[in-house]
Amino acid sequence: MLFFRWLILLLLLASGVSFALYVATSQERFRQFGWQILKWTLLAAFGFFAVLIMERVA
Repeated sequence: MLFFRWLILLLLLASGVSFALYVATSQERFRQFGWQILKWTLLAAFGFFAVLIMERVA
């Protein structure tokens, strides 16, 4: 469980770095890559925490 929390944190950090690179360089590929990382990280995080909530309920 700790591994998944760290993985989510690191992926969010990677997304932030990608957006910072977009601001610094104005290259569109960094913005697109940042959105992809952010989208899939949030989807995985919601799924992970939904499983945790369902374990508590059941």
